[in-house]
Amino acid sequence: EYFLVDKEDYKARRDLILTGRTLFGCPPAKGQEMEEHYFGVIRPAVSEYMKEVDEELWKLGILAKTKHNEVAPAQHELAPIFSTTNSAIDGNLLTMEVMKKVAERHGLVCLLHEKPFAGVNGSGKHNNWSLSAPGLNLLDPGKKPMENLRFLVFLAAVIKAVDEYQDLLRVSVASPGNDHRLGANEAPPAIISMFVGDELGEVIDALADDTEYHDHERQKMDLGVAVLPKFSKDNTDRNRTSPFAFTGNKFEFRAPGSNMNLSDVNTVLNTAVAKELREFADALESAEDFESEAMALVKKTVKEHKRIIFNGNGYSEEWPVEAEKRGLHNLRSTVDALPTMMDEKNLRLMNDFGVMSPAEMNARYEVSLENYSKVLNIEALTMLEMARKQLLPAINAY
Repeated sequence: EYFLVDKEDYKARRDLILTGRTLFGCPPAKGQEMEEHYFGVIRPAVSEYMKEVDEELWKLGILAKTKHNEVAPAQHELAPIFSTTNSAIDGNLLTMEVMKKVAERHGLVCLLHEKPFAGVNGSGKHNNWSLSAPGLNLLDPGKKPMENLRFLVFLAAVIKAVDEYQDLLRVSVASPGNDHRLGANEAPPAIISMFVGDELGEVIDALADDTEYHDHERQKMDLGVAVLPKFSKDNTDRNRTSPFAFTGNKFEFRAPGSNMNLSDVNTVLNTAVAKELREFADALESAEDFESEAMALVKKTVKEHKRIIFNGNGYSEEWPVEAEKRGLHNLRSTVDALPTMMDEKNLRLMNDFGVMSPAEMNARYEVSLENYSKVLNIEALTMLEMARKQLLPAINAY
């Protein structure tokens, strides 16, 4: 997600130039109250910009396809086609550069700050993440998820990983800009939880409680018109208030900000899940009855880590209270989140898998804190300069 603003308007705003967001201002008479921007026709100037961005990305081998208006005025979205993690992240970093450069040629400025304007939605990235083997999506539940042992094993590993390393996942999306966006009725809250939908929720309940599960029959959608065919209704559903939502055959981590390098997010996800899969493999490699022992391991894992699953409204006032009862982290700001990097379990995870040594983790912790302090200091100094040089002279003249 990104904002496009006129270059001349941008040059008149010292705060936008120096910090990427407005530090002073008043809400417009019409913001996003009517909620119609998402469905509106793309403006010709924006459409021309989008077309050129696509062409420049295709030249680089980045297969961007989807593009549309977003909820806030002047906000838009671009989505690439799914690919392997390393190439997807490289492509994402190149995409941000291309978007900025092409905007210049159209007399526009592309803003990738997580919250450039108060009172309207901010911008994020939706990190669609799955696991595959040659020719297989390991997170595809199939038509009968309760009978799909391979899917259940990998699902259980992901559930355990997200529960045990929820603090590291929160750290991976911690930034001064994202602090303004998370939980602001447009992005998931800072509490990391998993949404799995009704059908998978019932599967997990049955596994955890060791009760019988009844398959969901695929409902036929009747369009009420004889010449149009009926089709099966999708049993999956989406929850935009969840940070980590299952969306059919993958998870969508919705917490990263639009300005972020997604390497941190995926490093944490991949390493945490790898750790759980290694433990699963150690437990099952010597199994005499593989299927029964694998199912027993799935049931045990789901039962112990079910607290991370929340299918309700993440924006509700009740959720932080419920999350605290469950023992989940509520790391509201970057400063709250960053110290958890240095927890023993997190240092051990990264060290055991050769990702980062404790010294490297400490260095990243120090650099992240320093960056946070500098960003806030620049914003404060910019506010003082604008007040002295722009606001006070205008007030005195009036």
